Amino acid sequence: MSGTNDHSKQVLPVEPNSVTAINLLLEPDATMLERAEANNARLLAVFPQGFALDATHHPHITLLQRFVRTADLDMVYAAAGQAFAGTDVTRVQLEAHRYYYIPSGAIGLAGIVVKPHAVLRELQQQLIDAVAPFTVATGLSDAFATTPDDPVIDPMLIEYVSTFVPTSTGEHFSAHVTTGIAPRDYLDTMLAEPFESFTFSPAGAAVYQLGQFGTAAKKLHGWASHH
Repeated sequence: MSGTNDHSKQVLPVEPNSVTAINLLLEPDATMLERAEANNARLLAVFPQGFALDATHHPHITLLQRFVRTADLDMVYAAAGQAFAGTDVTRVQLEAHRYYYIPSGAIGLAGIVVKPHAVLRELQQQLIDAVAPFTVATGLSDAFATTPDDPVIDPMLIEYVSTFVPTSTGEHFSAHVTTGIAPRDYLDTMLAEPFESFTFSPAGAAVYQLGQFGTAAKKLHGWASHH
């Protein structure tokens, strides 16, 4: 193939069987970002080897995680875009009401939980239907955005994405914003504290490529909010 050695072009040729792990998500507004970043700073203070909320760990509310054929990404964006276009997510009032964490050995992946909302559940189902034609059952580490020092994706994460529908959808759907990692005993103390509930709205919608820990690692496509 001509041009494949030209490193000035960042676009790699798509292999026919290439798969991408995607997260269709809502981007939080400034209110939620502020709370998520404050909690992240707190967790980093006790567990510096965790991750900061930054360009490769973008705070978000996951609606749907799937493996899709890389060659079909443009069609995924078009189909998901139609689903998002039917709902003005920026007008949806959400309430954040507690912390939670997912245990992983001695540490936990913590986050802020959002109360269930019918609009999010409907939107999730529309997205499942929209990307179904492009979905594949599973993928390998190369489907994710990885770093040279951490190239192998945890098999539990691959399993999580593979089984996201139906394990984390419909009545099992929990809207949340992941904020970081800390030892479980510290997180148990944090969860026992009173939580000051707050309302916020999504600022927009996007598709990210997933990274380690299920982070929103690399933005692939975004939709501006309607006004």
